[in-house]
Amino acid sequence: MNYPETLAWLYAQLPMYQRVGAAGFKKGLGNTLALAEALGHPEAKFRSVHVAGTNGKGSSSHMLAAVLQSAGYKVGLYTSPHLREFTERIRVNGQELAPKYLVQWVARHQGLFAQVLPSFFEMCVALAFDYFAAEQVDVAVVEVGLGGRLDSTNIITPLVSLITNISYDHQAMLGDTLPEIAGEKAGIIKLGRPVVVSQTQPEVAAVFAAKAQQEASSLLFADTRYAAQLAGPAPTGAEAVQLLEVTRDGQPYLDGLALGLLGDYQRLNLPGVLATLDELRAQGFAIPEEAVRRGLRDVTRLTGLRGRWSIIGQHPLVVADTGHNEGGLRLVLAQLARVPHRQLHLVIGAVNDKDVTKVLALLPRAATYYFCQADIPRALPAEELAALATAQGLSGRAYGPVAAAVAAARAAASPDDVVFIGGSTFVVAEVAELYEQAG
Repeated sequence: MNYPETLAWLYAQLPMYQRVGAAGFKKGLGNTLALAEALGHPEAKFRSVHVAGTNGKGSSSHMLAAVLQSAGYKVGLYTSPHLREFTERIRVNGQELAPKYLVQWVARHQGLFAQVLPSFFEMCVALAFDYFAAEQVDVAVVEVGLGGRLDSTNIITPLVSLITNISYDHQAMLGDTLPEIAGEKAGIIKLGRPVVVSQTQPEVAAVFAAKAQQEASSLLFADTRYAAQLAGPAPTGAEAVQLLEVTRDGQPYLDGLALGLLGDYQRLNLPGVLATLDELRAQGFAIPEEAVRRGLRDVTRLTGLRGRWSIIGQHPLVVADTGHNEGGLRLVLAQLARVPHRQLHLVIGAVNDKDVTKVLALLPRAATYYFCQADIPRALPAEELAALATAQGLSGRAYGPVAAAVAAARAAASPDDVVFIGGSTFVVAEVAELYEQAG
C-alpha cells in the first residue's frame, strides 16, 4: 500500500475516536500492553514526560518540547488529534513522522494487528513509542489522548507528570463531576515520580493530593510558585508574540518573557510548564534560561503547533482557536471580548455526541453566527446546530461546509470587525490558512 492507501486502511479497520466518537474508545491498557510486548517494550527505551488535563495539555506539551529542543535535546512529541495530516501526531525535533515510515510500519505489523485487534488510538501510541525508541530520543513529551488512567499512553513511567486544567468534557467516559474527571487524569501519577498540577482548583485539589500520597509522589501546584501576567498590548499580527511578566515565589523571574502562543489563557499553562522544567533540571537536565526564552518564543516554528489563537487574517481580524468545551471556550470568549471590534462574526461547528446547549449558552447574543459542520462522521449537522442556537437566542444561519461558512463570514465582515472560527477542533482543522502560513 502507498501512504493514502495505508491511511484509508487504518481508518477503515481501526475505529478512530476523533471521527466516530465513543465507538472508537476502548477502556483498558490490555491491547496497548500486548502491542508493546510484541514490539519489545519500546516505551521503556526512552525517558518521558506525561501530560494530561482537559484544557491546556496540548499547548503545554508543545511548550515543553520546544524548550527541551532549544536546550539541545533530541525530543519526541506525541499529541492528538491531528488537525490535517496524521503525521502531525508524531514528531522528533519538530519534524513530522515520514509517511514512508508509517507505510512500512503498518505493513510490517499487520499480522500483529490481526491478532490484537487494537483501536486506532492504541495503534497510534504503539507506533509513536516504537518510533521514539528507534530514533533514540533523549526525552519524549507524551500527551494523553483521553482521560489518563485508562488512556493508551499510560504504559509509560515518566520522569514527571504534568496535569493542566480540569473542566467538563467527555463526561460519558470520564465521569459527570469534576472530582470524577480529575480522578481519571490523576491516573497518570506513577509511584515515586513527581507530579505538577498547573492550576489550583479547589474542587479537585484533594483528588490530586490523595493520589500523590498513595503513590508516594511529590506534588506541586505550580501556581503557588509561579505566576504570569500579560504585559503590553494584545498582539494582533500573525507573527506576533505576547509579552508576560513572570514571578517565582513572588519575585521577578523571566522579565519580559516573549511567548509565541497568543492566547491570553496561555498564562494559566505557563506555571505548569516552568515547574515541570524545574523537575527535569532536578533530574539532571541542563535547561538554561536562554533555552527557555528561545523555546517559548519560537514554539510554533519549533513544533508546528497550530490552532491556538491563530491569527490568519487582518482587516477584518480573523482568529481560529480549537477551544471547544465550557472551560476552554470561557477563556477564548473572554479574550474575544477584549479585542476592539465593531461587530463580531462567529463561525461555529460542534460534534454530535456532546451536549452543546451549555456551550451555546456561553456565546455572546450580539454576534452574528455562521453555523457549519466539519467533514467527519461525528459532526453535528449545521442545520441542527443552528436550530439549537436559535432556541438560545443566537442569530445566524447554517452554511454546511466549514469553507462556505468562513467565506460568508469574511465577506460580510467590515475591516474593523472580528471573525472567529471555532467550536470544534475539526472546524479549525479545515481552515486552509493555518497550513498556508506554516508552509
